Amino acid sequence: MSSELAEWQVFNQETIDALLEDGSQPDAIYQIEYHFACDDFDRLEKAAVDAFKAGYEVGDAEELILDDGGTILCFDATVDRPLDVNKINEDTEKLLTIATKHKVFYDGWGTHFIE
Repeated sequence: MSSELAEWQVFNQETIDALLEDGSQPDAIYQIEYHFACDDFDRLEKAAVDAFKAGYEVGDAEELILDDGGTILCFDATVDRPLDVNKINEDTEKLLTIATKHKVFYDGWGTHFIE
């Protein structure tokens, strides 16, 4: 998992840099949405429970239709925090561990631009 974590840490820094370069407020508190997906509801539900126990707000699972016609289930684990790469890297490590444990896909994070 260490090479995958390192890749996500690069993503985290690049995403924060892009937001700030575009003029998003550096001192604002952002709602960070970490994304999870899986084709097995039971595994996804167990990951959601662990994310909740780890202090994240967990949304309901949603079903998405893929380009090939298949379906996948997903949920977001959210937390409010500044665009602090160290905190987001800690979240990433924690949530990637949960995803690996339950064999679900961790799909990074997103947030909204704040002027």
